[in-house]
Formats: sequence, structure tokens, C-alpha cells
Amino acid sequence: MLESHGYDVVSTDLVYRGYGRLNPCDFLLENVVDFSGDIITNPPYKYALEFVEHALNIVQQGRKVAMFLKLTFLEGKARKAFFLKNPPKVVYVSSSRLECGKNGKFESKNAVAYAWFVWEKGFNGDPIIKWIN
Repeated sequence: MLESHGYDVVSTDLVYRGYGRLNPCDFLLENVVDFSGDIITNPPYKYALEFVEHALNIVQQGRKVAMFLKLTFLEGKARKAFFLKNPPKVVYVSSSRLECGKNGKFESKNAVAYAWFVWEKGFNGDPIIKWIN
């Protein structure tokens, strides 16, 4: 979708799923230097905090990191400490529960509350909460 709107996109994954680079890429092990873009991803939930931290280390000041995460990402003492130092600029909460496929397959009927969490590196303030769909 981003490419169809004229954006340059680099798509990577730990497992090739028919799109993006053929070679596996473990984002958490990537040593990225001089990256001048934004990062948008749907990380594995159990590594979500590590993904956000790593992404914020990679992007330059003023660039954005957008993560599609369960709304429960807002919970937890470790994440609270992280949020106090790195507040998201905007959280776009899905007003309806969503069903996400695993490996491209939508077999489960367990819809979950999700949100897009958007950080802007260097932002220091109170997050804005908006609702989508």
C-alpha cells in the first residue's frame, strides 16, 4: 500500500512470506547505520518492547516509529518506565476488535483490541489518543 502511494519501502521479515527481501532478517540483530526513514511494523508481541526500543535507536531525530500492537501494551511496570522516557506522540486505538492472521492465515475467531502506537523521536509531551475504524 505504501509503495502504491509513492513511498520507498524496505520490507524484511524473519521468515519470507512472499513479499519483501528473500533473505531472513532478524530486526533485533540488525546494526543499522545512517537510516533516514521511518519504521512501521507489527512485531511479535512478546518482543514488542525490544522492537520499539531498537527502532527508536535506529531512527534519526524527528523520524517516526509506528507499531501495531495489542492495546495491553500500555500495561506493565517495565513499559511504564519506558513510556515515561519515550512517550508515544499518538496512539490510534481501533474502536472495534480485530482479528489478525498468523503467517497469513485467519483461522482464529479471537478478535483482540489493537492500536497503532506512533513515536516521533525527540517528542516529549503527553500522548494524544485517537480512534480509528
